[in-house]
Amino acid sequence: MLNDVNENNIPKDLEQMINTINKNQNGIKFQIKVCANSKKNSIEFSENYIKLKISKPAVDGKANKEIINFLSDILNLPKNNIKILNGEKSSLKMLLFTPKTLQ
Repeated sequence: MLNDVNENNIPKDLEQMINTINKNQNGIKFQIKVCANSKKNSIEFSENYIKLKISKPAVDGKANKEIINFLSDILNLPKNNIKILNGEKSSLKMLLFTPKTLQ
């Protein structure tokens, strides 16, 4: 069964996010808020959500592809271990992260 992150379990930084993903054997879901067409890719952590700023526009799935590429790089996960579960056409997205050990 997959775990959902509630407000009390939102990672406070990138290291905590990586540790949370790697410790969960079945995968973990995070809800993110995306700001497309930004100057550069970045990730911010707040008390309520994880915010991604993505440089690609939200046109023809370009931002969604960039989300996967960016998160794959910073989390050191293969791209196929990150999936957009819902919100493909929304700024709020639910992502599924699967640890490397479950490839």
